[in-house]
Parts: sequence; C-alpha cells; structure tokens
Amino acid sequence: MKLLILLLLFFGVPTRSGAQEIDRTLFGALDTALVIVNRSSGAVTDVNPALSARRMSPCSTFKIYNTLIGLQLGLIKGADDPWYTWDGVHRDIDAWNGDLTLREAFRVSAVPAFQALARAIGPARMKTYIERIGYGNGDISAGIDTFWLPRKGKTGMLISAKEQVALLNKLLDGRLPFSGKHVKTLREVMLVAETPKGKLYGKTGSGKSADGKEELGWFVGFLESGGVEYVFACNITGGEHPTGKAARAIVENVFRSQNLL
Repeated sequence: MKLLILLLLFFGVPTRSGAQEIDRTLFGALDTALVIVNRSSGAVTDVNPALSARRMSPCSTFKIYNTLIGLQLGLIKGADDPWYTWDGVHRDIDAWNGDLTLREAFRVSAVPAFQALARAIGPARMKTYIERIGYGNGDISAGIDTFWLPRKGKTGMLISAKEQVALLNKLLDGRLPFSGKHVKTLREVMLVAETPKGKLYGKTGSGKSADGKEELGWFVGFLESGGVEYVFACNITGGEHPTGKAARAIVENVFRSQNLL
C-alpha cells in the first residue's frame, strides 16, 4: 500500500477508489493544487496534477523539518522548551518580539526564531538531513538561514505539493530519520484545529516566486478523523492574495464539506 501511494503520487496515476469528490467552488478564483491521501485505503485525490507537480519555494512549511532536525540534534528539548531568546531587534510582527517556546514560535511562524535554529544546525548538518529526507531539490545554497524563503532574484529550496505529501506519508510511517518522540512533539505544535469529528495538523507558508511576480500560499499537514489519517498539501497562486491563511481556509472548507472536520 505504501509503495502504491508513492507510485500514484510521482507518476500521476489518478485513483478515485474511496476518495470523495471535491467541490471546486471552494477554491474561488485561486489556482489551487490540492493533494489528499487516505492513509488507510491509499486513495489519492489530486485536483490539479500539473500544479501539484510544480516545484515552488516551501516558504514557512519548511519549519516542519527545521523543527524535527532541531529536536533530533537536541537543540530543542520539547514543545514548551524556552528555546528562542529574542535578539532585541524589533520587527513588524509583535509576536516575534520576545523569547519564545517551540510551541509559541511555531504558532506565530516566527521567522527569526527558525533562522536562529537553522544557523545553530549549520550548513553541513542541514545538508546531511535534507539529503537523508529527500526534500525537494535539496538546494540550500541561498544561505543557511534563508534557503526556504523566496526572495527576488534568488533561487533556493523548491518542492512540489506531491513531494510534500509523499514526505509526510513517510514521516507518519516512521520512515524518516527522526525518533517517534520527536514526531510526537511535532504533532503537538502542529495541531491547529479540533472538533468532535477530527483533529487538523498543519503549517502554512506564504511568499513569492523567485522573479517576484507570483504570490503563493501553502498549507500542508494531516488530518485524523474517524480512525483514519489523511495527509494533504495545498498550494495556491493567482487570484487575490493567495496566502497561507487562504490555503488553510480552503483545506478546512474541503474537509468540512466531506464531514471530516
């Protein structure tokens, strides 16, 4: 089943067995890629195969793996570890201006905190983990604390929605180089919504393409509902303000329409 899921994702073989149809009016005017895998049945839904195969900057969704690497190396001790010490530089987002635990930093997507973590990991260890994970194009040459952040005129790390889903599937299977204890901590900080029907775990990301002409938004993660796990990745472009917040809203609306959240 695991091999089948990977083959379906990477070779674009569609399957609808056990998959629910998606109401595309939920996407509005946004050009939307959404890949959902039912980890029990193996059913794969891919509503825009061309876009879901296109590599883009991961933006802040890379914080998922930055976090895991930091935990695995012992640089972060746990979800509520008072781990980040503010550097005293005032930034536009008030929530970034102070000391933060992992849980707090992840919730507010504190770029300075995760840049500090990446510097502590260092280029050599980061590159080793990126290669072991098999993350996107593996390119960290744009700088140890900026390679996941899209900047005009700079190329860096790129990954597709299909690749995001395949990696999350491996992570939940225990097939990536991270201990179960640290994956459990990641789950804690990724929980963004809980209803009687399910628990939603995810990370948003927002940014622009390398040429600065195209905005993009991400929401990637997994859902637990009715004893079944679903992994998903959504990225959006075009339309008006395609942000991570908008991508999350699309995913939540899709799962609610399917009575899963």
